[in-house]
Amino acid sequence: MNTEDGLICDVCGKGNARIRRITRAYGTGDDLLLIENIPVISCPDCGECYLTAETLHQIDQIKRERQRFVVERFVEVARLG
Repeated sequence: MNTEDGLICDVCGKGNARIRRITRAYGTGDDLLLIENIPVISCPDCGECYLTAETLHQIDQIKRERQRFVVERFVEVARLG
C-alpha cells in the first residue's frame, strides 16, 4: 500500500518504507544462480527488509525454469580469508 511519502511497512505500519533493488545469489558452484533487480521493501523506521509474496513466487519460478530466464555471463569470484 502506498502513502504520499512511501509504502506502508507490513511490519510496523508506518508509511516510510521504500523499494530497493538488490542482487541475490542462490545455490553454489555449478548450480549458482544470481538474480538481479529483486525488489525488496526496506523500512527505515523499524529496520526490516522483506520480499512480497509476488516477488517470492517470481523467484521460485526463475529457479524452477532457470534455462528460460538466464543469460550466461562471466563473473569473477574472490574469497575472503
